[in-house]
Amino acid sequence: MNILHLDTNHPLLIEQLNDLGFINHEDYSSSKTEIESKIKDYEGIVIRSRFTIDQQFLDTATNLKFIGRVGAGLENIDCDYAEQKGISLIAAPEGNRNAVGEQALGMLLSLFNNLNKADAEVRQGKWLREANRGLELDGKTVGIIGYGNMGKAFAKKLRGFEVDVLCYDIQAGVGDNNAEQVPLEVFCKQVDVVSLHTPQTPLTLGMIDKAFIKKFKKPFWFINTARGKSVVTEDLVDALKTGNILGAGLDVLEYEKASFENLFLEEMPEAFKYLIQAQNVLLTPHIAGWTIESKEKLAQTIVDKIKAEFY
Repeated sequence: MNILHLDTNHPLLIEQLNDLGFINHEDYSSSKTEIESKIKDYEGIVIRSRFTIDQQFLDTATNLKFIGRVGAGLENIDCDYAEQKGISLIAAPEGNRNAVGEQALGMLLSLFNNLNKADAEVRQGKWLREANRGLELDGKTVGIIGYGNMGKAFAKKLRGFEVDVLCYDIQAGVGDNNAEQVPLEVFCKQVDVVSLHTPQTPLTLGMIDKAFIKKFKKPFWFINTARGKSVVTEDLVDALKTGNILGAGLDVLEYEKASFENLFLEEMPEAFKYLIQAQNVLLTPHIAGWTIESKEKLAQTIVDKIKAEFY
C-alpha cells in the first residue's frame, strides 16, 4: 500500500509504517493541484491541516482507502463524501488530549492568579501585590462544553481540586465520575468557568455568541482550546467589556487560517485589538495539544490505527 505524507510529523510514523511494509512517499511543498495530479497512485494519505480534502480531491483519489489526520478534528476533510466512497477516516484525539487538558488548566490558573499581568509588571519594575491578589479554584463550579476526549482530559486534571465539574454535550450519557452531565439550563445557572472542547461542525460555528452568553446567570471565566471559529470574537469582547465574562484564555482565534499555521489578518479587527491589550485575556498560538510528548503520541496513534485496519 502506497502512502503519501503531506505534512511533517514525528519520524516514528514513517519509520514504523516502513517496518510494516507500507511504501511511504513525502511531499511537503507541492500545490494542492500538483498533489491531485498524482493522488490516484496512493491508497493512503497522512495530513495535518495543510489544505482541505474536498470532493474534487476525493474524486481524483480513485484508489484512496484511508485518510490519516494527525490531530483531533476532521473539519478540513469532507467526511460525508469520503465515507460515501468507502474511505476510512483516521484521527488521533487520544494523542493530544492530555496536553490539551494541561493547557486548559494552566490557562485557567494563570488567569485566576494574574500571572501574565504580574509577570509583565515586574519586568517593568512594578511590584504591585494587592493589585494582583488572585482567586482560588477551590469552591468554584467548572463547566465543560463538549465532553469527548478533550473535555474528559480536562475534567481528569481537575480531580485534585475541590471543585464541582459539570459537562454539557449534545450526546446523552457521556458524563462520568469526573463530571456530571446536566442540561444547558442547569449548566448556565451554576458554572463559574466555561471551558470549550467541541469539534468544529456546522452546529458549533459561531456557537459562543451574544445570545449564548446571555443565557448565563452569573459572570464567568472562559477558556477556549478547541476551535476559534466557534466563538464570535466581537460578542466575546462585548462580554469582557461589560463584565459578563470575567476573563478569557484563548489558544485559538476566529481569525486563524484553515491550516492553523497563521493568522489571516490583513487588517486587524477592532475586537482583536482589544484582546491583545486586555489584561484579563491570555492568548497563545494554537499550542494546546502541541507538546513534545503529544507529537510522538499523535504519530503513534495514527500508526496503530492504520496497522489495526490495513495490516
